[in-house]
Amino acid sequence: MARIYLKLFATLSSYSPDDEYIQVQDDTDINQLIRDLGIPCDLVKLIFVNGVRKDTGYCLEDGDRVGLFPPVGGG
Repeated sequence: MARIYLKLFATLSSYSPDDEYIQVQDDTDINQLIRDLGIPCDLVKLIFVNGVRKDTGYCLEDGDRVGLFPPVGGG
């Protein structure tokens, strides 16, 4: 098991678990994390792990700090 810090931003915050620190199974990737949280895949646009942009195939490690962002609009 790996313990990670999870922060969901903007419209994704409604999917946040009660605690920002969560346990995930070993070999869990970002794609699996998104599915486990019940977030539709198309709602996640940017993924940062430990301040570095990652893709959905990144396997989470104990102590990772994960931030998920929705598509950002503006004008």
